[in-house]
Amino acid sequence: MQSLDLDVLERALSWRREGRRVWLITVAQTFGASPRPPGSLAAIRDDGILVGSVSGGCIEDDLLARREEYGAGKPGFARYGVSAEDARRFGLPCGGELEVIVESDVPVQRFEALLERIAQGRIVARHVDLVTGDWSLADASPVDECERTPSRFTAVHGPRWRMLVIGGSEIAHYLAEIAATVDYQVFVCDPREEYRGAWRAKGARWIDGMPDDAVLAFKPDGHSVVLTVSHDPKLDDMALLEALRSDAFYVGAVGSERTNAERRRRLALFDLTPQQIARLRGPVGISIGSRTPPEIAVAILADLIASRNGIVLEKAAAAAGRKRA
Repeated sequence: MQSLDLDVLERALSWRREGRRVWLITVAQTFGASPRPPGSLAAIRDDGILVGSVSGGCIEDDLLARREEYGAGKPGFARYGVSAEDARRFGLPCGGELEVIVESDVPVQRFEALLERIAQGRIVARHVDLVTGDWSLADASPVDECERTPSRFTAVHGPRWRMLVIGGSEIAHYLAEIAATVDYQVFVCDPREEYRGAWRAKGARWIDGMPDDAVLAFKPDGHSVVLTVSHDPKLDDMALLEALRSDAFYVGAVGSERTNAERRRRLALFDLTPQQIARLRGPVGISIGSRTPPEIAVAILADLIASRNGIVLEKAAAAAGRKRA
């Protein structure tokens, strides 16, 4: 699996290589409530096939019907929701406005250059000259945002978040697959050869060595997540000792309430402060009654998404009865 926007770029490149006409659509600006954030992508093929989403389905039909209005060369813009009537017509939230940039027949080499950088794990700023339609690419950081000026539009591509998973368990497989769809670049560490040999999730990068060394090499920052899912206290604790001292915005460990209470007692024997130990999310994830590895992965990703959006989810009363040994 991969993120929706990366899939749009790859599909658009494939269509252009086939000689098809393609319109690349990017959310340039939003005002008030909006279904999709700036930078979201969609692409329309000349026969009306559409991939991606710039509004959750609200305005795509209109763009599809009007695609021939946008010729090759200078990019065009379309704005929706500027009136109450438009908001109702296109299903936009009350008070919401949305502006998109439409680029027709982007040359193959531009897509190739952008995708090559993304494949290297780089965050890329795509600068679009609004007069000529030319692209220029530059390195960007996770905190950079899309920007629209009278002469240039800048979109940011590539993984904005990083995740280090300790343990190549079944939970880790599903975490790696699902996390890639929501903008995470995933790294995995497990010194046990039998787990590495059975690894099957594509796109995740392995970090060799022991878990504590892997965390140090990973260099967690404010856009990083460290999750321990090995079910081996020796491996998980090694990673947590370093992760809880780092700048990672989220540190979590699987296991039951009892398992995590025992883990906190072990961590307290080392040079961690009570405040650092309190950062540990354990049992990790929201309480949805998850039992299977994919369900647990979904529960973890749901809490991660809420956390990075600044939403605090209360644990359900039944959470104390969860069994994630």
